[in-house]
Amino acid sequence: MTSETAAPPSPVTPATTRLRTFFTVWGGQLVSGLGSTMSAFAVQFWVYRETGSVTNLAMIALAFSVPAVVIGPFAGALVDRWDRRLTMLAADVAAAMATLALALLYAADSLEIWHVFLAVAVIGVGGAFQQPAWLASIPLLVPKAHLGRANGLVQLNDGVGLVLAPALAGAVLVTAGLQAVLFIDVATFLVAMITLAMVRFPRPERHEATQAASLWGEAVLGWRFVRERPGMFGILWIFAGVNFSLAFTNVLLIPLVVAISSEGAAGGVLSAAGFGLLAGSVAVSAWGGPKRRVRGLMAAIVAGGTAVAVAGLRPSVLLVAVGSVALMTVVPVANTASQVLWQLKVPPAMQGRVFSIRRMISQGISPIAILLSGPLADNVFEPMLAEGGSLAGSVGAVIGTGPGRGVALMFVITGLMMVLLGVIGYAIPRIRNLETELPDHVGS
Repeated sequence: MTSETAAPPSPVTPATTRLRTFFTVWGGQLVSGLGSTMSAFAVQFWVYRETGSVTNLAMIALAFSVPAVVIGPFAGALVDRWDRRLTMLAADVAAAMATLALALLYAADSLEIWHVFLAVAVIGVGGAFQQPAWLASIPLLVPKAHLGRANGLVQLNDGVGLVLAPALAGAVLVTAGLQAVLFIDVATFLVAMITLAMVRFPRPERHEATQAASLWGEAVLGWRFVRERPGMFGILWIFAGVNFSLAFTNVLLIPLVVAISSEGAAGGVLSAAGFGLLAGSVAVSAWGGPKRRVRGLMAAIVAGGTAVAVAGLRPSVLLVAVGSVALMTVVPVANTASQVLWQLKVPPAMQGRVFSIRRMISQGISPIAILLSGPLADNVFEPMLAEGGSLAGSVGAVIGTGPGRGVALMFVITGLMMVLLGVIGYAIPRIRNLETELPDHVGS
């Protein structure tokens, strides 16, 4: 017999280990996100069926977003102090317990609307910790050259949820009821917890310049970091304006379609938009996003604004669907370009608080748009575009008159606002030159 020397096992490099950690956690977040999107859809359906109130649906959105915005800077400072993996794990536990409470209350026939508001607020607070912890961990796990692809995969989770969750939740609601959807969500949280328990995250290097004696002081340091960098501060407010504009369209898309067709058509448009988001996320995951990120970000904002405006031009379901798909296809491009910029330009040790402040400002004014959208549509724009309305002979000659055309005008206006924001953003030198003026804080 001849003896053969076995080849030594190929070494597992730290980079390989970190990438494996990223994909493990990403997979858990994909499963958990799908379950959470299913339960969000089912709970909103239950609330609307029980109350018939659009206002209550808006209140659910506010219950989720407002607490998170209020505590955001402090949550981010704590994320920078704590182990980010354990922070994500704790947030998942809190969200799972809140969801389990809703399921048990429903099973006992004791679920009330205020229970939903409270549970959604708890989930929102958990998200205020989890999102910055996860996004700030990605540069520690993924090589700089692949940050665009990694963030594209994170966007892919949203696309998968938007495409699959409504159909899955609807099927479970019909066959097994709301409590089954909620128990499924709890099970998906367990998947996320298991993946987080299986791995360890590298800790960012501490720098004295990023630390303060108090929690308030660390939150202020995060604010000061952004405020002292005009390019980053400018991008923050550009995004705030874009999110404010999109908040109107998110609320009014279904009324726009229903006014010219049916609820079924509205569902078809939402599904098509979900496929657009999925396609855009897959493309960015493979491509990595634009190399010149500021230019790519502003171009995506202009393209998205154009798509929104197109959706309101004529009373056509096809046109609304095309605009919605185009918008959602470029959303991952814009989000990935922005996210990679922040991950590169902010020191890892303070990304938690900076990302939380970024979220607070960029999303903090969106609830105002949510609250204004209904009254503006019903009391201002719809009457102006009704037959014989004040704009029927001018604007109405272009986009049409009658039910839903006032909402359509709001789409045109918000779309043009987004186009203007993209143009202004690229015209400002400190924003346009941000990539060369500010150093990267993430190595290769």
